[in-house]
Amino acid sequence: MSEKERTSIDDKVFKTNFEQGVREVRAKKHLGQHFLIDEDISQRIAETLQKDNYSSVLEIGPGMGVLTKYLLGKYNQFVAMDLDRESIAFLNSSFKKEHHIEGDSKALTVIEADFLKVDLSNYFRDTQFAIIGNFPYNISTQIVFKTLEYKEQIPEFSGMFQKEVAQRICASEGSKTYGILSVLVQAFYKAEYLFTVPPEAFDPPPKIHSGVLRLQRKENYELPCEEKKLRDVVKTAFQQRRKTLRNSLKKFNLSPELREDPIFTKRPEQLSVEQFIDLTLKISQDAI
Repeated sequence: MSEKERTSIDDKVFKTNFEQGVREVRAKKHLGQHFLIDEDISQRIAETLQKDNYSSVLEIGPGMGVLTKYLLGKYNQFVAMDLDRESIAFLNSSFKKEHHIEGDSKALTVIEADFLKVDLSNYFRDTQFAIIGNFPYNISTQIVFKTLEYKEQIPEFSGMFQKEVAQRICASEGSKTYGILSVLVQAFYKAEYLFTVPPEAFDPPPKIHSGVLRLQRKENYELPCEEKKLRDVVKTAFQQRRKTLRNSLKKFNLSPELREDPIFTKRPEQLSVEQFIDLTLKISQDAI
């Protein structure tokens, strides 16, 4: 395959009709872009946000605005953030900066920025806001971990991931897909896998299926243990998931008495989120 042909595949040109006429946005492989073109699925995703204790929403990776248009006018503050300059130019030319509903001003702010690098307090200060999007597969896990950093401000999070990643986030103990991401997310959020999206819903179609999930922050999401310690325990345990906790957690220099606790005969995928929190407490107290 020639370089010209590869470029044609990586940067395929898409056209879509909006009120202002035909605009062009190229799907860029290095950004992991697959533009959602199924209107029914777009509307279903827009309706996944359910809580009402916030008035601000951040959409990550709006692309050509197929999801954006179903979110306009619903929130007092609506921010669409994308790293792709072509998408930013398209959104700015296709949607009005101010969207008026029954006399009330509902602002749409389009921002060119890398979600993983921005300080979200610059946009939302200390207010509560939700996150939604058709997330780029290549950074979706990082998006989740950054969301956890802002969990005090984010009561709800929904959107589309690679199907396997979405299933991993929502997995329960005992499942083969249950792991670090499952425990750390579910320590703070209720995770629900909502529905599967086939490749033909996108252009260009990915080689895999996608999955839409919703995270709703628990009413009492404060941990009785140190969060950093929980992350350390969970990551250490799952790095050797086939071993019992007695063997995988040796680095914590557990006392002989604690090592006799029946929990240490189990493998990490057998522990619920609550048991991991309890285990972290025991390890912390043992170190005193």
